[in-house]
Amino acid sequence: MTTTETIAPAGPMKALRAHTRGGAEQLVYEDAPTPGAPQDSDVLVQVKAAAVTFDELTWDETWQADGVDRTPIIPSHEFAGVVVAVGPEAEGVAVGDEVFGLVPFNRDGAAAQYVLAPATSLAAKPAGVSDVVAAAAVLPALTAMEALDEHLGLETGQRLLVRGGTGAVGSFVVQLAHGRGIRVTATVRSSSGVERAEWFGADEVLVGDEPAGVVTAGFDASIDAAGAGTPEWLYRAVRPGGRVVTLQEPPDAQLAESLGVETRFFVVTARAESIARLGAVLAAGDVEVPVARTYPLSEGRAAYASRGTGTPGKVVLDLTS
Repeated sequence: MTTTETIAPAGPMKALRAHTRGGAEQLVYEDAPTPGAPQDSDVLVQVKAAAVTFDELTWDETWQADGVDRTPIIPSHEFAGVVVAVGPEAEGVAVGDEVFGLVPFNRDGAAAQYVLAPATSLAAKPAGVSDVVAAAAVLPALTAMEALDEHLGLETGQRLLVRGGTGAVGSFVVQLAHGRGIRVTATVRSSSGVERAEWFGADEVLVGDEPAGVVTAGFDASIDAAGAGTPEWLYRAVRPGGRVVTLQEPPDAQLAESLGVETRFFVVTARAESIARLGAVLAAGDVEVPVARTYPLSEGRAAYASRGTGTPGKVVLDLTS
């Protein structure tokens, strides 16, 4: 039963904040006001773990909302924790619930002891899944699920080309697509990633920024999970009528039209039902969640400055350490 009882302490909290727009060098570990009582359908969560998305410090929505400066900002929007208070319109969640989810990027994030998040952007964390793993899975796994469910349009037996098959999003695309019986070819930047991509379920692995083995019109769809600057070969690899999906920037519409391929670009939507589905996937052990390294909140600046240090997986702030 939902309750509005609060067990959140009064006074300031510890948080990672930036008072000036910039990169990791602007982040400061300091006292900050604890969010007030949640309003409407918001929920106040005591954060146990918060995953890092390095590029969020370059996004406009991190720093402003409707053209208004938001500094000082708190980054890191993928979280796991315990509910300590709920707003009067929040449904399906109660004080004491262990949850995980995604704070909208135009709001303060979870690199803090407490975060306010919409009840519609979180779900129950499976009991057997750690806070670190749950937080690390949220954004990349939800992105992969939405790509497969709504944008790639693939069926069992069809062929998918994944650029960046061992990255944060790409590793989930490979695993989930393989689980659906889709034939997956993954690209990796060096030979050191081949075995890992195969372990995730790739049927074929190609090495290099411009893999020689990419067959023109040999795939039903492709997805750029490696970042911005989608290369031309990722379009040419798709048969006429197939789809190219991009995640970091809109696709090249002119190139796509000349090749007769469809294109999709999307930003993931955090929905409670999708996060609940992800929870079921995590509970079943159907995917591996790569975690590169954990840092305490006090070393948040170093976590963002690390850029992952080349190790596959998410960097996570562990607030229990």
